Order: sequence, then structure tokens, then C-alpha cells
Amino acid sequence: MIAAAATGAVALAAWIYLAAARGRFWRVREEPPPEGSPVNSVAVVIPARNEAASIGDAVRSLAAQNYAGPLGIIVVDDGSSDDTGDIARAVAGTKVLRGERLPPEWTGKMWAVAQGVEEARETEPEYILLTDADVVHGPDSVRSLVARAGAEGLDIASHMVLLQARCLPERLLIPAFVFFFLKLYPPAWIADPKRAAAGAAGGCLLIRLAALDRIGGVAAIGGDLIDDCALAARVKHSGGRIWMGLTRSTESVRGYRTFGEIRRMIARTAFTQLNYSLPLLAGTVLGMGLIYISPVALLFSGDRLAMGLAAAAWFLMSALYAPMLRFYRLSAIYAPALPLVALFYTAATIESAIRHYTGSGGMWKGRARAR
Repeated sequence: MIAAAATGAVALAAWIYLAAARGRFWRVREEPPPEGSPVNSVAVVIPARNEAASIGDAVRSLAAQNYAGPLGIIVVDDGSSDDTGDIARAVAGTKVLRGERLPPEWTGKMWAVAQGVEEARETEPEYILLTDADVVHGPDSVRSLVARAGAEGLDIASHMVLLQARCLPERLLIPAFVFFFLKLYPPAWIADPKRAAAGAAGGCLLIRLAALDRIGGVAAIGGDLIDDCALAARVKHSGGRIWMGLTRSTESVRGYRTFGEIRRMIARTAFTQLNYSLPLLAGTVLGMGLIYISPVALLFSGDRLAMGLAAAAWFLMSALYAPMLRFYRLSAIYAPALPLVALFYTAATIESAIRHYTGSGGMWKGRARAR
């Protein structure tokens, strides 16, 4: 029974560390934007491939921004087979480019972004706003990001947009997706220039054009699947300052109605996050099992000490997850299910590695992109 008690002690110690020394990533809140009405020029670049269901709402939300400065909108139609381009063109002031053929070693999204950025250079914007075709922006989205970038001297300011959490699969799994992301990339560490941690949310990312040029342009991340974090890392390591926060007013309208859809979304990039490393995969599986799953398993061990330590770890885990559920306006009743959710994510990560080695890694919109 010594092994059971030791496992419980390690799990509890891990959660104490996460609570006290991981940048308070669990303190989920929307920070109010700085005051002011900036007038810096901004060019919005939206890569879009078969996004007819959402592109209209996305572009209209940007055209209706409460922003005093010049704001141009560029949609790059990346070989869509639906009406994506025509829907975007119908919104006044939107420029739509037809994407060129995808070159080797580029991801489709980054190639579309690169074309949009080059087109934007004609107006000499100070900032580029990179956003997704399924993101509908609140009326102050651009103003708040530009105001923060100006007030804090940032090269990147990004918002983790509100994801859909309406049906049961989304309620169980999507808030946890954000929770795990913030645990990997604590916002306080991202904003700290003394720390190496660098992350961003690509669904709504404002970058100073000069900073993008400093790292070699979009080509510097042309082959990266997790392009937002790769971009943030390059900018921060080049001496730039970056910031990432959460928002409720800007949201993704893309829904994941089944567990299978969410599993495929995770499997698309999970192994990429691990740098395609089997040792890192093994360590991740072991770590997830130890800190998330063992507290539940140990409750059936029969050892009172192990059971007490496990119960304390499970309670602390649930308590740290509860603020994320409140942010998504969900009941705290979902918090104790986090070990089951972690098991789901672990299985999807293993599937991600299998997909990589079978040649279907990074599958998105009919394209597979794996190194």
C-alpha cells in the first residue's frame, strides 16, 4: 500500500503546485480594456476555406466595429468549393482574394495569411488583425486590442475567443480544452518579458506589422500547424512583448455537436504540440494518468491514507476547474468529471500520434499536413 499512498501524495503535490506556482492560470476572468479611442491603421486578414456557414457573420461583425481609425478587411478564399468568396464580397468594403496554389512545406492557413498580409501592405497598416472565418467579433474587439497594444507597448495582443458550449459534448469537453491550454500557457507568464513562455490565440490575434517583419514575416511560421503559439514564441524571443486574455464578447460560432467531432479536433494537432516526440507522448500519458486519473482510481485502493490523499487531489482539481466553468456560465456539477475528460483528451492525443504515422496528421478541410 506504500505505492498507493506515494501515488496519491504525488498527485496532490502536483495540484498544490498548479494552484500556487503556475501563474494562477486558473483565475479565469475578462480584463477590461484600456480607455481611449485609438486611430492606428489596422488591416484584418481572414483565411477562409469552405466557410460559407459563418463567413458572412464574421465579416459583418468586423465591418460594424466601433473603431475610429482606418480598418480594412481582406478575405483570402483558399480554394473553397462553396460560396465563401461570394458571401464575403457581398459585405461592403471587403476585399476578397482568390488564393494561389499551395506551395510545398506551407500549411494552407498560413499560405492564405501570407497572401493577405502582402495585399494589406498596400495600405501600410500599423497592425494586422489575424482572425478566423468562424469568429464573430464584439463591437469593441478591434478597439480594445489596439488600445491595449498601444498602452502596454505590445507587439502581439490576442483574445482567446469564447467557444461554443451548448450541447453535452461541448459542455463536458470545451471548457476543459481552454483550461488545459491556459495550464500550458499561463497568461501571466506570457505577458512577463522575463519568462520564456509564449502563447497566443490565433482566432483573434493583433500583431504589429513591424514585429512580423522583424521575425521574417509569415514565412517564418509557414509550416507550423500550431501557428499562433509559434508566432508568439518568435515575436517574444525577438524581444517583443506579447499578451493574451479571454473575452466573452468575441466568439467562435463553430460548433462541435458530437464527441467524435471534438476528438478529431484534438487529434489534429495534439501530437504536433508534443513536437512529434514519442518520449514526450509517453510522458504526457503518464503525467495525465498520474495527476488526473489516479485520484479517482485510488479511491478504490482500500488504503485509507491513499484514499484521503486522492480525495484531496480530486477536490483541489475540481476547485481549480470551477472558475472556467463559471466563465462559460456552466454548473460546477461538471467539475468532478475532469478526470474522465482528461482520459478522453489522453486517448485523442494517442490517436493524434497514430494519425501522424499513418500519414493523416493535421487533417483539416480535406488536407493532411504532417511532417
